[in-house]
Amino acid sequence: MRIKRLLPLMWSAALVFALPAWSWAQAQPQAGAKPATARATFAGGCFWCMEEAFEKVPGVIAAVSGYMGGQAANPTYEQVSAGRTGHAEVVQVEYDPAKVSYEKLLEAFWRNIDPTQKNAQFCDYGSQYRSGIFYHNDEQKRLAESSRAALQKNKPFKGEIVTEITKSSQFYPAEEYHQDYYLKNPTRYKFYKSGCGRDARLKQLWG
Repeated sequence: MRIKRLLPLMWSAALVFALPAWSWAQAQPQAGAKPATARATFAGGCFWCMEEAFEKVPGVIAAVSGYMGGQAANPTYEQVSAGRTGHAEVVQVEYDPAKVSYEKLLEAFWRNIDPTQKNAQFCDYGSQYRSGIFYHNDEQKRLAESSRAALQKNKPFKGEIVTEITKSSQFYPAEEYHQDYYLKNPTRYKFYKSGCGRDARLKQLWG
């Protein structure tokens, strides 16, 4: 009878000591679990247009306009657009790997650029408007190179593919007025996009 009365006390003590360890274990990420979000960076000429293209892809959380691949720190739009820093206009994409794969993002990238234009995209000329894939890890590099090689074999257009594949470097977000420009200034944006011949050339390239 005495042992029976002690059992609830012994059980309670065991729970007190076990609870911290259980809580710690629950807080740790599971081995092999995929991160909640991932990052990808692409250059495809005017970042306004690339931002619109990627934000329409299911699984993409956000696309931020910015600059990458240059020498100067904290470049301004005026410096980059004048071609003085070596940066390219890029979009950095945050996405959910459970909903969209990096391969799907690569498909969206190719379908929204002219891979045959060197140091230019549509009506915008200069190395700041070059097309490129900035990989963040070895897996992205492998997939990007594989994607470019496959496109080279089965491209529906003439011309050499000159799109660069480069290791990512420091990303500098563009000024606030550039972010979501296609939403903030729809009339001006449509006028620019149409006047630049982007949609017409994409249709010519990809059908």
